[in-house]
Amino acid sequence: MSDILIVDDERDIRELISDILQDEGYTTRLAGNSDDAMAEIAAEQPALLILDIWLKDSNMDGIDILKAAKRDYPEVPVVIISGHGNIEIAVAAIKQGAYDFIEKPFNIDQLLVVIRRAMETSRLRRENTELKRQDVKPADMVGESAAFRTLLGQLDKVTKSNGRVMLTGPAGVGKDVAARYVHANSNRASGPFVTVNCAGMEPDRVEELLFGREGAERGVEPGLLEQAHGGVVYFDEVADMPLATQSKILRVLVDQQFQRVGGSDKVRVDLRVISSTNRDLKAEIDAGRLREELYHRLNVVPIPVPSLEERREDIPMLARHFIESFNETQGLPMRELSEEAVALMQTMVWPGNVRQLKNLIERVLILGDGTGEIEARELPSDSGGSQEEDRVVLSGALATLPLREAREAFEREYLLTQINRFGGNISRTANFVGMERSALHRKLKSLGVVTSNKAGARVAHISDDEDAREAG
Repeated sequence: MSDILIVDDERDIRELISDILQDEGYTTRLAGNSDDAMAEIAAEQPALLILDIWLKDSNMDGIDILKAAKRDYPEVPVVIISGHGNIEIAVAAIKQGAYDFIEKPFNIDQLLVVIRRAMETSRLRRENTELKRQDVKPADMVGESAAFRTLLGQLDKVTKSNGRVMLTGPAGVGKDVAARYVHANSNRASGPFVTVNCAGMEPDRVEELLFGREGAERGVEPGLLEQAHGGVVYFDEVADMPLATQSKILRVLVDQQFQRVGGSDKVRVDLRVISSTNRDLKAEIDAGRLREELYHRLNVVPIPVPSLEERREDIPMLARHFIESFNETQGLPMRELSEEAVALMQTMVWPGNVRQLKNLIERVLILGDGTGEIEARELPSDSGGSQEEDRVVLSGALATLPLREAREAFEREYLLTQINRFGGNISRTANFVGMERSALHRKLKSLGVVTSNKAGARVAHISDDEDAREAG
């Protein structure tokens, strides 16, 4: 991209500059007044803007055009030229974000040096923007359980709208992945996806981080909201946002504009907002830690993201996905999962949810010998150690029971675990435990285990019927 827009009210000057630059291999466009200049900028963003300060018979002078250009296209370098230049104008132009300042009549060699440097700056800014966009993690939604399909259906419904989405669920369930999925499948997919880590905000730098800053020494530095223009801004764990910042964000949501720190002009932004939380937001409101009006602005479409406990059927698929991912990104060994390892993972407790499963897979791949299937003994036990021995350690409560009661307690817990592991599917559970389906039904009834529907998935629990508990 080497397109340069030259704005000067003197035809001879703008054509002279154009001829010089074309000889150097640049592509140029010309404008003689502010209306034509703004129309050219709006039609296609230039790589560089060469701008005269004084424009006869124009609605805007060069400084006004500079302000507008830096407001809407802050990454475009602007070189100011003027036959009436003085230090005050130069300082004013640089303060408003100009890259450099050249006086008329100019030296051609000096002009080319400035242009080359400005174009290099433009190239680096474009590459930086492109790298940031490429750095956006892929929105890999992996699963096939009922709970997962329910989530995916809800996300698909909001991808094409511009509505604000609130993703809820405990830490590690994949709220970030869900947000990226919405972005990747929306009409803003070509735009940026910018994450605001609300929990990591430094109170004394919040405004600069979000709104950017401008000044004579450092020029214009866009904040996160400005960087997200045309795309999505994702407020991660929004309940952790400082209370003083919440009112400012609320104003941005209402007006779709703000001022940079040290600036006086309004910066307009076109944003879609997605938020997430692992907190009870109504409790946060009652405690005075979250503004109720902000809650209502962000919670337009609430979508719960299920825990790994609610989608145990997806664990084998997720584990294999992570193995493939680590193989591609880190060169870790490509290993299969043994049936025993899969069974164990589906019965483990996952307080850290999908993130914990991902970390476990990475650890096993790093510490393993890199060959053969991943065995159950390589997975951590509840105590954090490795399961080296094929033996059952009885809990204190179970060890004190008579054999008959201990057997019933074990069978009840075992079958509860297997039923939940297979999402309440009795046929799959019966096949795994080696029982006929009718026999399993009888056993469950004798142990007081009943199944019921909850959030689209089948779950098992113990009946309150004491007689059923003691039967059999």
